[in-house]
Amino acid sequence: MQVAVDTDLIRRYARPLPRYTSYPTAPHFSPDVGPEVFAEEVRTSNAADEAGPLSLYLHLPFCRQLCYYCGCHMKVTHDPERISRYLSYLKRDIDRTAEQIDTGRRVTQIHWGGGTPTYLSPEEIEGLGRHLRDRFRVADNAEISLEADPRELTRKRVEAARRVGFNRISIGVQDVDRQVQEAINRIQPEAQVRDAVRWAREAGFESVNLDLVYGLPHQTTEQFRTTIDTVLDIDPDRIALFSYAHVPSIKQHQQLINEEALPAPAEKLSIFEMALETLTGPGGYRFIGMDHFARPDDELARAQDAGTLYRNFQGYSTRAGADVYAFGISGIHQLTNLYAQNVKGLRPYYDRIEGGASPVYRGYRLSDDDHLRRHVIMQLMCNFELDKRAVEQWADDRGTPIDFNAYFADALTALAPLVRDDLVHLSDDAIRVKPLGRLLVRHVAGAFDTSLSPTSIGPTSAPGDAPSDQPTYSQSV
Repeated sequence: MQVAVDTDLIRRYARPLPRYTSYPTAPHFSPDVGPEVFAEEVRTSNAADEAGPLSLYLHLPFCRQLCYYCGCHMKVTHDPERISRYLSYLKRDIDRTAEQIDTGRRVTQIHWGGGTPTYLSPEEIEGLGRHLRDRFRVADNAEISLEADPRELTRKRVEAARRVGFNRISIGVQDVDRQVQEAINRIQPEAQVRDAVRWAREAGFESVNLDLVYGLPHQTTEQFRTTIDTVLDIDPDRIALFSYAHVPSIKQHQQLINEEALPAPAEKLSIFEMALETLTGPGGYRFIGMDHFARPDDELARAQDAGTLYRNFQGYSTRAGADVYAFGISGIHQLTNLYAQNVKGLRPYYDRIEGGASPVYRGYRLSDDDHLRRHVIMQLMCNFELDKRAVEQWADDRGTPIDFNAYFADALTALAPLVRDDLVHLSDDAIRVKPLGRLLVRHVAGAFDTSLSPTSIGPTSAPGDAPSDQPTYSQSV
């Protein structure tokens, strides 16, 4: 089904909101929830009668070159010894954690992010992959994915990844236009992308995702159409269409981008509109939500149809119910009642591992109310509809009986502007996000976020008012 965009309506709701890969979100993490609290939660989680499956995240921060637009936690290096040293500590981190986890728990999901995981040599990829499998029981049907830069990718790296079980790969494209690539310091000929996809297909990868970014310098609607057409010709299983968030005050290297070359807000929205309508129309992709698209027969689309789609710190997932353990700097753990984040610097990370300590430095312990709101937010973000009675039953099963309409009265009131704008339908028993409302699903979810005021999710202007000149839209990071 093709998704159409009402640009005036989307512009009126222009405001940055959380991406809800967690609830509560990472800014609410505190040093008060540190290594000791995390260790106790690990013990509690593994002692549970029905300890669930595991999801493992490995952060590999190194890149050969700085991309000016990058918002990731990464470090540039040309020193193989620096990478080798990090891998030795990463393996010790894995070993320490594995010793604390019930050996009967199976791993159903593994993801390597960065940085550039494929900056590792084929031998390092295979060695780290085998080390992980030696320490954990990986399910035969596990989803095992890695992020790849086509500039660093070789057939040998792809084949090494496949030998240790990787079956999904996400390849960064961003834009095929040379001028855009030069402006962001990421030059990669189209042939490199096509080679990367071909190698992955020939090696037996089950799913190939291509990442795109809109809102970059020198992009226009017509110029970006070439990138969309090229990607459709390559025919990946999934596409991620990320909005560039220009925050040079936070990411200082973004000061290297010429702000005058960035598309104006109206042009950026036009780029998104063109891409969305092309991908969901003649492209034949399903809009999964936020910034993700998938073929209608893809596992993500099937999970959404079945109401089992989920979100965690790696984005949309079909592996709900798994505890996430993160290895490496900045990685975030997600256990039943706790979020915990590792230190972000290499030196502190090495010191913690060297001393036999956990690299966790901050976190958040969930209350009963947090659990309930997280459940509601994830249902809306993933499936675009919510059965109020099912939520009441879920809460009752957890020992916290509620009346949905009474408990969430403020949230339902906050949704009133979205109902008036025909973005959301409310009934006595359900909340349903309408097709156009899916583009603003973070606003719907935000109504249930106690850290946000009701006015922060509504429109910034009334119909017919002058368009907002804010530089970001609901799709932005």
